[in-house]
Amino acid sequence: MSLDSHVLSRLATSALDDIKARDVVCLEVAELTPMADYMVIATGNSSTHVKALADEVIHQVKEAGGTVRGTEGRLQAEWVLVDLGSVVVHIMLAPTRALYSLEDLWNFGATDRHEN
Repeated sequence: MSLDSHVLSRLATSALDDIKARDVVCLEVAELTPMADYMVIATGNSSTHVKALADEVIHQVKEAGGTVRGTEGRLQAEWVLVDLGSVVVHIMLAPTRALYSLEDLWNFGATDRHEN
């Protein structure tokens, strides 16, 4: 079963909120790139927390009948990417998030920004 990208983005933000991710932001980037419809960005308190956040997103998406295409970065856990197809979830430590500043990179034309 394939979940709608809006449903997936809400599911991801909810999963992140459930286990206390910080500064969760969801950007609609469909008009900026064919790569994804939404980009979800969140901060974890430690590498262990970043891994747990990624695991929770994966768990909730699978439980809802969605598909996880892949993950990157779990070993170092400074920045874990969870690929849900039409939604890409970036979970980072605060220094990594500040360094790459993805919100600034993608927000210049993004719409439907919602924060939890």
